[in-house]
Amino acid sequence: MELQQKTKTDTNGLIPPYGGELKNLIIKDKNLKNDLISKATYEFECSERNACDVELLMVGAFSPLEGFMDENNYNSVIKNNRNTNGLLFGLPIVFDSNNEKVKAGETILLTYKKQKIAVLEVSSKWEPDKSLEAELCYGTNSLDHPAVKMIFNERGRFYIGGRVYGFELPIREFPCKTPEEVRSTLPSNHDVVAFQCRNPIHRAHYELFTNALLSDNVSSNSVVLVHPTCGPTQQDDIPGKVRYLTYKELEEEISDERIKWAFLPYSMHMAGPREALQHMIIRRNYGCTHFIIGRDMAGCKSSSTGEDFYGPYDAQNFANKCADELMMQTVPSKNLVYTKEKGYITAEEAKEFNYEIMKLSGTEFRKKLRNGEPIPEWFAFKSVVDVLRRS
Repeated sequence: MELQQKTKTDTNGLIPPYGGELKNLIIKDKNLKNDLISKATYEFECSERNACDVELLMVGAFSPLEGFMDENNYNSVIKNNRNTNGLLFGLPIVFDSNNEKVKAGETILLTYKKQKIAVLEVSSKWEPDKSLEAELCYGTNSLDHPAVKMIFNERGRFYIGGRVYGFELPIREFPCKTPEEVRSTLPSNHDVVAFQCRNPIHRAHYELFTNALLSDNVSSNSVVLVHPTCGPTQQDDIPGKVRYLTYKELEEEISDERIKWAFLPYSMHMAGPREALQHMIIRRNYGCTHFIIGRDMAGCKSSSTGEDFYGPYDAQNFANKCADELMMQTVPSKNLVYTKEKGYITAEEAKEFNYEIMKLSGTEFRKKLRNGEPIPEWFAFKSVVDVLRRS
């Protein structure tokens, strides 16, 4: 079957999508849609993670992919962080199932909360070596790593690759702009700096991404795209809907033409270096030229020992190695602290002048939230605190 929506997107002076073409896998022809559905051999209900991947494929966020990776591409990506065409990919994009009967050449109707969202045309099905995948992608096969636990305990026994024909985006509690929609809001011929986060934005985050616009490798008149992930993350993270509500409150409170807002239906893997690469590829497809990357980006700790799985600069160093090939630049996030004397400044400056640094740990913050105690505004925006308390 030939996909109809395969035209190149007009970049209007923006960085071209990865691979040169922004994919659009959504079928608009009703007859073709009905024909695809009628030929489906199976109907699978997507998990929340599956639905995120299907949506990102449909809208071109995973460009140049036109579907889930087959076995050859999967093996190439886990071993070399590149597909069989030599293009960079941080993590494999695969669909999982426990169905033993599915075979190549068949088609699967994909649903999400009973909504018919796409058809997957199966080209490859295999039983992966999950231990090898974990070791190569996450640097460990310990179940103390949240993504390793996910691929062993949540994903099915088999992986399925093949072309995706999209019908409609999953209906979510938080609207997510497509790459094409985001690109239409960005200024042409100016740098676009992406800020990724998976938690509510506090004052330090705000200072960090506005400060990034002043970096030496960022041009004047640039903008920052605040682009948080709203899909599933670690088990103890704040739910996506609540995070979305905090972002919306902040978007309305902060009126700044330099700041653009959008939300990403992406499920975090906490894969450190590999995740940093994945995020950069996605943000390039959304029109970003720069990516803010800080200490221990997308890192995580062992659930049993509390030890970090990655070094503080592993993600940053790996991203820098890939940046030129991606036609992007990284913006190291400064280590900002709040001082009584000067407000937010770098930790180095605070140390040099012996300023008093104010601190509030995440544990203390959550305790104050639960107990209704006042939270200093230097730490968190009142509007964000109000949303978290209501939830």
